[in-house]
Amino acid sequence: MEYGFLDILTLVGSLGFFLYGMKLMSEALQKVAGDKMRTILARMTSNPVKGVFTGLLITAIIQSSSATTVMMVSFVNAGLLSLTESIGVIMGANIGTTVTAWLISILGFKVKISVISLPLIGMGFPLLFSKTSKRKSWGEFIIGFAMIFLGLDFLKDSVPDINGHPEILAFLSDYTSHGVFSHLLFLAIGTILTMIIQSSSATMALTLVMCNFGWIPFDMAAAMVLGENIGTAVTANIAASVANVSAKRAARAHLIFNILGVVWVTIIFSYFLSGINWFVLKIGGASPFTSPKAIPIALSIFHTTFNIANVLIFIWFTKFIQLIVTKMVPMQEDAEEFRLQYINTGLLSTAELSIHQAKQEIMVYTKRVEKMYGYIEELFTETNDKKFYKLYDKVEKYEGICDRMEEEIANYLTKVSEGDLSILGSKRITAMLNVVTDLESIGDSCYNLAKTLMRKKEKKIAFDTSVQENMIQMFELANKSLKEMDKNVDYGYKHINITTALELEEKINRFRTKLKKDHLKSVEKKNYDYQTGIIYNDLFCECEKLADYAINVSEAIEEVNQ
Repeated sequence: MEYGFLDILTLVGSLGFFLYGMKLMSEALQKVAGDKMRTILARMTSNPVKGVFTGLLITAIIQSSSATTVMMVSFVNAGLLSLTESIGVIMGANIGTTVTAWLISILGFKVKISVISLPLIGMGFPLLFSKTSKRKSWGEFIIGFAMIFLGLDFLKDSVPDINGHPEILAFLSDYTSHGVFSHLLFLAIGTILTMIIQSSSATMALTLVMCNFGWIPFDMAAAMVLGENIGTAVTANIAASVANVSAKRAARAHLIFNILGVVWVTIIFSYFLSGINWFVLKIGGASPFTSPKAIPIALSIFHTTFNIANVLIFIWFTKFIQLIVTKMVPMQEDAEEFRLQYINTGLLSTAELSIHQAKQEIMVYTKRVEKMYGYIEELFTETNDKKFYKLYDKVEKYEGICDRMEEEIANYLTKVSEGDLSILGSKRITAMLNVVTDLESIGDSCYNLAKTLMRKKEKKIAFDTSVQENMIQMFELANKSLKEMDKNVDYGYKHINITTALELEEKINRFRTKLKKDHLKSVEKKNYDYQTGIIYNDLFCECEKLADYAINVSEAIEEVNQ
């Protein structure tokens, strides 16, 4: 069997195809997944037990634990599931994949969802040309979903054809009688093979072939199955390599869960196998230690028993696993993603308590908006192209976060308003709805400023010293206005003094008027060209508009107690 440079490129291309499908699906999910999908997923995974059954069901239906964990990673990446919720689903996927092992053992085949991938792309492709953005996003989601399975299929086909040439592994029969060393060796082989083939089910089939030929005994086959459990987690970690921090943590949780499971069963390995042997004999079967024909069923029983026992043990340690992966994958300073921190899908016991929850979330929203504006100030002075485009991408990402946060908080407040509220509670909800609308408008203004600065860069426009200084002064005034707004939001819905905020607003308005007059004179005197004037005017006017939204937030809070 030869494996040349072209085959290596094919393997890399298959991996790229898979990763792009995951990225496309995840991004489309963020656009189309409204409250309904979020609510359904939240209900299905609201506690670890429900999550386990969800993972089991999905994996049993689509016949791929790798695909289930990849989908969970994309759901976490899209902010539809929390890390805790995803861990339960991933545990269930490990049990679900044993269904595949039984199908291989009894029926000798595996259902391939990749067969419907091209028809799915055929369904999604026309939607890409829709004028409605939501339909277009659905098209991207369907195509991304199909590409994941096609990519996994391409990966399996592009690795060295071990499935077609199992005789390559015949030499392993020489290493089956060295005790603990043999156990660890075959565990490592199972891990490596699954990492290469990208399918624990395919490796299981290969293990059964080797058992059938008599190359390896039952205990070594069981060790390979344990290795397959570790190897299958690699697929999720590959998918998470292009995802956000939460998705990376979910993938690491999958890996840790499987490794811990292998560790405890390795300690009692011989006793565990003896128990499986006793059970097989008890139900009237032949011993897998003496009869190769009995190994497939015995191996399926071993696989199922191990995974169920593993879940029953570690479902109680979900929080501990979450703590480990949080330390393994720390949140980077610029690794922001959309994820509500205080608002859950359900309301608290009373509407008044739910208002406090929303208030906490609005404080987070305010901080994010302020951080987004900080990127604008950096954009204005940045001269390095690579850093400029990276900052612009951050602003673009934050704009999407702002839109999504406004929608989520507003929907939550609307539900809260349907409960029994005091007069003050009703006023607070009204104020909060106004605040989130204005915060989203600030986000829009930041994005408009970024687009204007991008136009400036693309047209290679350079401001002279006076214009540059004027804009820096305007940016500083707007920044002070946002900080004052942040202080008022942080103080809460009590008697606040917005005198400073009003003074800043008046100062910004006067400065904007002055800049506009000076700008018209400069255009008449031809101090700079027309294009430069447009960019300059758009920048200081948008800053003034942003400050208007900032004062609106402070006024909305002040109105609560009037």
